[in-house]
Amino acid sequence: MKNITYTIAIALVFISFDGFAGNEDRAGEAGASELLINPWARSSGWGGANTASAKGLESMNLNIAGLAFTENTEMIFSNTRWLSGADINILNFGFAKKVGESGVLGLSVTRMSFGEMQITTADLPDGGIGTFQPNYLNIGVAYSKRFSNSISGGVVVRLISESTADVNASGISIDAGVNYKTAKFDAFKFGITLRNVGPTTKYSGNGLSFQAEKINTDQVLTFERRANDFELPSMVNIGASYDFFLTTPEELENGNFVAEHRITTSGTFTSNSFTKDQIRAGAEYAFQEKFMVRAGYVFETDGGDEVEARTTSVGPTLGATLEVPTSKDGAGTIGLDYSYRVTRAFDGSHAIGVRFTF
Repeated sequence: MKNITYTIAIALVFISFDGFAGNEDRAGEAGASELLINPWARSSGWGGANTASAKGLESMNLNIAGLAFTENTEMIFSNTRWLSGADINILNFGFAKKVGESGVLGLSVTRMSFGEMQITTADLPDGGIGTFQPNYLNIGVAYSKRFSNSISGGVVVRLISESTADVNASGISIDAGVNYKTAKFDAFKFGITLRNVGPTTKYSGNGLSFQAEKINTDQVLTFERRANDFELPSMVNIGASYDFFLTTPEELENGNFVAEHRITTSGTFTSNSFTKDQIRAGAEYAFQEKFMVRAGYVFETDGGDEVEARTTSVGPTLGATLEVPTSKDGAGTIGLDYSYRVTRAFDGSHAIGVRFTF
């Protein structure tokens, strides 16, 4: 099993450098761009830098191998005001349950809404004939497993649905990732994940058809516009992290190490197939794993240039967590998470989440 995991990791590395090099000339050509957004309030405060150190439910949008570190049951509700001022909200729900000795099943449901928009036509470009609400819905089902004390891996299958009043598209994407930890107290972690891989899809529905009179007759014909297929925004993340324990850590029954003071540094290289590559860096300070503050930075070439930039969310990110035990043995907790991401347009993105473990 270890050999299989090593083979997957090596294959993903070669894919990242061979087939997924950043291509800024293809920016905007992929569909389902909502797959690039991290909807979780805790991990988004890192700016996506914690590919190697993410664990639990939130790893479903970073590195699914981290889901294997879920203990018993975890549930999260989160809400993101994406690009504040644009009336875009992301509601997210996740549930994970440990199965067997080393496996974990996960479920996530993400709904992205854009508020009400005016229905317009060629004859009525200003609307006034009603409104509609576009909706994006993604449902992910995941399985992750610890293959040894050092190695874990997992897979996510995600159903994608995008719809307006009379046009819709649906598809499937797959994520796969592995994680490796070593050094004293498992302080060093390395992770690699291949995300958003799947078949092409296209839009369909009555909104792509129109009626017109046949020349020199009274006949009215219905014509249908052909929609082109679109690809998914595939990417590869390669990350590493290191834990600095300022006090001697204690080993728990689940094999994790907890210290009164911890500082974790993380870095991730993101190779995008439909835009520029990115470098993400972040750090987190934790006090008794009950109070955490974190910050990150997303770097992209020409990220601050209004003309050359290809991504909205570049620059600094901030976040904080307050975790309160709900049982004497510490197995149950309630956590409150918040994050803020700077964006080139609008007033940034705010996310808040509530996490339950039991």
